[in-house]
Amino acid sequence: MGVNSTPRKRIDTKMLLASMGISFGLVLFIMGARVGLTGKEASNLPDAIEGISPGNNERVLRQSQIIVDFVEGYEATLFIDDVEMPTTRLDELVTSGTAPAPGAQIDLPPTAIYDPGNFTISFLPQEGAAITELKQGEHTGKVKFWPTKNPDQIRIYSWKFFTD
Repeated sequence: MGVNSTPRKRIDTKMLLASMGISFGLVLFIMGARVGLTGKEASNLPDAIEGISPGNNERVLRQSQIIVDFVEGYEATLFIDDVEMPTTRLDELVTSGTAPAPGAQIDLPPTAIYDPGNFTISFLPQEGAAITELKQGEHTGKVKFWPTKNPDQIRIYSWKFFTD
């Protein structure tokens, strides 16, 4: 009588299906996390640009500042809705023939401001500027940029943003 007479345990079909569903969901989650793009990769910015504000397709207020942040070694000109913004270099602003003392306040002109220390160009709509306010609706930002050491290598990047 060497035959084992204990009955085999039956597989619970509901538990098997639930386990398979959870496993499949976990695999999909991991695959999605591995291929998901975030940050600079998702924005498709050129290598020379670290960030823009407002971002592509962002909604902002009418008096929002437009900023383009570059990696070290680039200069730029900013356009808003195909209007070239006159540019003032922050390092060229002087008061009575001498550079302002650290921490001193200076009056910025109503132009785009290029800051060579931070490699940014920014524009704030205001009275006296080429654009006094951003009208409600869609706008196009465009930046023409080049390496400081090779001004012949001009590149252009454009994006859209909206004002409420």
